[in-house]
Amino acid sequence: MKKIVSVILGIAFIFVGLLHFVRPEGFLAIMPSWIPFHHFWVYASGAVEIAGGVGLLIPKYRTIAGWTLFILLIVVFPANINMAVNEIQLPGRDPLPVWALWARLPLQFVLMYVVYWAAIKNKKDVG
Repeated sequence: MKKIVSVILGIAFIFVGLLHFVRPEGFLAIMPSWIPFHHFWVYASGAVEIAGGVGLLIPKYRTIAGWTLFILLIVVFPANINMAVNEIQLPGRDPLPVWALWARLPLQFVLMYVVYWAAIKNKKDVG
């Protein structure tokens, strides 16, 4: 089951990582103003997502990719908070209800746990 989840996560992270390059506007829109070099960080985080996604697909690199993506999810969390607090809508998309912007915040922790469970947690651990 962990292998299947790792593959699904890998494909999802690769897809979202590619969006950082193809449609960076949405990622730029949610960047907090106190973070400098917005374009650099959007592209850098996209590259990390792509590399981490590929790593999840390769068993030898799954654990390091999992840790990398877990840390990335922590690092990008201020952008999600900024999006919710300032009710930022993504350009070129239908507006999300405010509750959905806030609902994304706890879902980030769910995603972090799924990455941990699928790619990091020792197979000998119970659960």
